[in-house]
Amino acid sequence: MIRPVLGTIAARVVMAAISLLVVAIAARALGLADVGRISLIVLGVTLILLVNHVVGGTGLVYLESRHGTATLRWIAYAWATITAGSAYALCSALAIVPDDLLPHVVAIAWIQSVSSIHLSLLLGRERYAATNALQSLRSLLLLLAFAFFLSQASAELMDYVRACYVADGSTALLSALLLRRKPGQHSDTVAAFKAMLRQGAPAQIANGLQLINYRFSYYLMDRFQGAAALGLWSIITQLAESAWLAPKSLGTVLFARVSNLDERTRQRDLTLTMLKASVAMAFAAAMLLILLPDAMYHAVFGPEVSGVRRLVLALSPGLLAMAASQALSHFLSGTGLVAHNTIASGIGLVVTLALGAALIPERGATGAAITASAAYTAALLYQILVFNRITQAGLRHYLPDHRDLDRLLTVWRRIRRA
Repeated sequence: MIRPVLGTIAARVVMAAISLLVVAIAARALGLADVGRISLIVLGVTLILLVNHVVGGTGLVYLESRHGTATLRWIAYAWATITAGSAYALCSALAIVPDDLLPHVVAIAWIQSVSSIHLSLLLGRERYAATNALQSLRSLLLLLAFAFFLSQASAELMDYVRACYVADGSTALLSALLLRRKPGQHSDTVAAFKAMLRQGAPAQIANGLQLINYRFSYYLMDRFQGAAALGLWSIITQLAESAWLAPKSLGTVLFARVSNLDERTRQRDLTLTMLKASVAMAFAAAMLLILLPDAMYHAVFGPEVSGVRRLVLALSPGLLAMAASQALSHFLSGTGLVAHNTIASGIGLVVTLALGAALIPERGATGAAITASAAYTAALLYQILVFNRITQAGLRHYLPDHRDLDRLLTVWRRIRRA
């Protein structure tokens, strides 16, 4: 069980590193204003995928063995096509993406939906290595295609759009080829569709709240501060969120272990050990970002990028809060109490909407950083209250002790034996 988790962690690290390289190349070749527009493209695609995944998302992993690829994929294709068309009208009305880019955003979202359907069905067959390889390949193709198009004639924003078509189209085709083997049994289409809705809708409500919590600041930054300011803020958020790689990876391992433990005390102790390790790793990553000289950021992202250290410092409380939240979120998911994660996301969203609207128009990226820190901390506090009530945890359980090291070594030994 843990070996596939490690493969997923490795793929996640590779994709995060390549994503930062793409942003660095875009910042130097196109400037901060186009980096901001790229972040809006990504946001628009993500919003469309959020609706598409109600039927064509990770619920397919659970349903593939029960209904078969042959039935599920065509229902998911139809849903993706219908929602992509609806999304065009909705995104146009909300003015999230510039009008000239909107057709491309919808097209890319549809292609990514198809890829996501294929990858979820492959996961349902437990094809972990293939899924991780395809996701990593998609990131690599995006980087290489983007660099190639930028090198041809004059660099422009459409070079990123073209690179997305290459990367996402290739992933969709390759994953389709892998799915041709063993399409599975046919099942009742209506029953399969109802099952897909039951599996997908609750998860996407939680994901939607979390997405708005994470990215509402993008909309406000673009509206009140302009594309260049949004470009700087998107770079800050990507740098800062790299501090979550280790906590998210530990959370994945924790989910696998907690799901297989029955004793509440052992679940509590392991969760808090992972929480302490996650916070320590996030603190180290945040400190590194704060201590790096401005000259380093200028060298990587170009001379327009300034004030990174100050903004990361303002965002640091939120980074630590989210690192701790990763452990508690996976505990709640692993014990069947996922509804509390949805409530925590809702609390964070309320804080984001209230503070963001008040601070970002006047204080820009600094206001966005303060808003994010407050929202993540509010969500964490709710999770702590729920966790303490369920597990009878007290302050002393949150303090480091020698048993934490023993538990981490035990988990490591299990990983090596897997």
